[in-house]
Amino acid sequence: MGKQPFEGVKVVDFAWAAVGPFPCTYLASYGATVVRVESAKRPDPVRSSGPYKDGIPGINRSGLNNQVQINKYGLSLDLNHPKGRDVARRLIGWADVVAQAFTPGVMAKWGLDYEDVKKFKPDIIYYSTCMMGQYGPYAPLPGFGTLLTAMSGFALITGWPDRIPVLIPGANTDYMNVWLAITTIIAALNYRRRTGKGQYLDLSQYEGAAHWFAPAILDYASNRREMERNGNRDPIAAPHGVYRCQGNDRWCAIAVFSDEEWQAFCRVIGNPDWTKKEKFATLQGRKENEEELDGLVQRWMTGHTAQEVMRLMQAGGVAAGAVLNTEGTFDDPQLQLREAYVEVNHREIGLHHAYNFGGLTRLSKVPFQVKMPSPCIGEHNEYVCTNLLGMSDEEFVQLMNEGVFD
Repeated sequence: MGKQPFEGVKVVDFAWAAVGPFPCTYLASYGATVVRVESAKRPDPVRSSGPYKDGIPGINRSGLNNQVQINKYGLSLDLNHPKGRDVARRLIGWADVVAQAFTPGVMAKWGLDYEDVKKFKPDIIYYSTCMMGQYGPYAPLPGFGTLLTAMSGFALITGWPDRIPVLIPGANTDYMNVWLAITTIIAALNYRRRTGKGQYLDLSQYEGAAHWFAPAILDYASNRREMERNGNRDPIAAPHGVYRCQGNDRWCAIAVFSDEEWQAFCRVIGNPDWTKKEKFATLQGRKENEEELDGLVQRWMTGHTAQEVMRLMQAGGVAAGAVLNTEGTFDDPQLQLREAYVEVNHREIGLHHAYNFGGLTRLSKVPFQVKMPSPCIGEHNEYVCTNLLGMSDEEFVQLMNEGVFD
């Protein structure tokens, strides 16, 4: 195994939720040493997010948290305690990268914002993320990705045209912004390697989400046309939708964009008489008669399983995908072959599967590694203080007795 690309890089992760911690997880999965700093007095909300292993709630049992934080050391630290802030400064002095995801002003209150940190660590790469960024009229607003999914426009265009908007499940914008953050941090590390200089990275999750909404924004800027809810339909494809198949709650998605794909679709379903009608011969005609077309497609679909439809359509050159439930996704042979899920042995919940986050981007010579599971709160307090910071046993015990590690 070759040297990991981020081997030797040291990261202090003060962030919480997903956009802050996930980029640090990526770095850790490819060799960086990452210390996750949190407080038992005010735990990360993700720690109280289900599902829980065996259905038993617990601050160390969250499935989501145990995905987000793999390969990190866990340090519980009370940053409201003066000596807790002293430990944090020592940790930052040890680090190359700092990540934080608090509302603007919180780190400054503790004397740990970029302006304070660069005084004693001028080459630090300081990654900061929050809903709106660090300045502007909305900057003080706290919130999570579910709120941003609505604000950035995705909820308004999701759903059926005759119904209210649908909020996309989960904090969707969190996962959009993670990749922007990873790329930016890597660029900053490369810049520092070449120049010796650190820098401040301010990620506005609102702006990052808007980037993914660009087609709709450009259409409005150019044509003053607002994108509307259109169910599963697409303005330049027909048939285009998710159709019920044989079995209980089984579905398959199909997308036909060109006339050539339409002919391929017709061949797959056996060229029934209705496919030869003139009104379905062109995309414009199919769009004008889409309601009728969907009904005819649905009639054929109900006689086949979702997997059968997917195989037939793909073999015939038509884009199609079975709609999988969680069991189907976990057992999917493509994901299994690529080792999308890895078994991890956690101190409290034991063996469980974690998503192979680093494996999403495969490196040919240095594979993603799961070196250790997500830490329990404060699991590595002693190791971080005595091994990484060089603290004496006596000093560590004294700080522990003073309630610094809470």
